[in-house]
Amino acid sequence: MPDQTSDLFPHAEKLQLEPPRHGAAPILVPVLLTLCLVVAAALCGWAAWTAYVSPPWTRDGTVRAYVVTLTPEVFGRIVRLPVADNQFVRKGDTLMEIDPTDYAIAVQTAEANLDQARANAANKQEEAKRRLALTNLSTSEEERQTYVSAAKAADAAVAQMLASLAQAKVNLDRTRIISPVDGYVTNLQTREGNYAIAGQHNISLVDAASFWVDGYFEETELHAIHDGDAAHVHLMGWPGVVLGHVAGVARGIQVANATADASGLASVNPIFTWVRLAQRVPVRIAIDTVPAGLRLVAGQTASVEIVR
Repeated sequence: MPDQTSDLFPHAEKLQLEPPRHGAAPILVPVLLTLCLVVAAALCGWAAWTAYVSPPWTRDGTVRAYVVTLTPEVFGRIVRLPVADNQFVRKGDTLMEIDPTDYAIAVQTAEANLDQARANAANKQEEAKRRLALTNLSTSEEERQTYVSAAKAADAAVAQMLASLAQAKVNLDRTRIISPVDGYVTNLQTREGNYAIAGQHNISLVDAASFWVDGYFEETELHAIHDGDAAHVHLMGWPGVVLGHVAGVARGIQVANATADASGLASVNPIFTWVRLAQRVPVRIAIDTVPAGLRLVAGQTASVEIVR
């Protein structure tokens, strides 16, 4: 029987399937993949080593300062306010005066009461001496004790009037509020003529000698930070470097899970157990020198680098 296939496909004998060729492409792919993994591992290792051995630094820093809050201790109308907002004042300068009229009168009244009490005490002591000098025929033991007790009560009244006078003088002195430090008046809201209320805040001072920087470092970097280490502080908006040193590391930060709820139970926040973020711990940086022309402001943003 004649081969019909050959008649229909005269070139079938030439179309023979050949085995696949193992060229360079299939071999090159795993090699490149392996090289990429090796390079990535090397970069990760280098980054980890650099982070471990490089000097600790953080962009999370803040300029801090102590703020002295001044509160009147007596009531009265403000009759003198010789300072303005943001003004620099020296220790001992007058910041505010409250109307002293009532308190001056109180001092005069206390002095008059003291004089009266002293006169009464002197009279009682003389009476007691006369009764003690009399014989038992002229006076009784009970009468002597009565006069002696009256003399002691008069002496106690003198001591009480002395205390009242001292308190009146203190209150008079408190009508004048003076600056306890060299600093800057900040956020001044009160005005001359306002009524000052004892215990109510009126004036705040930023202590000019108390500026420092808090750098918030990750807990993984604390092993490389020691007291006394030199530090470079870079302030946002200032091109230079502020020199300082590590004055101390905070020994505690707030723990959210330790807060109790209304019933006293621990309030535990749910977290993703596979994500662990490093806590940030405040490191206090004392400022050694302030560059000329730099105006330190509490709250400024700072970057801190520990110099080894």
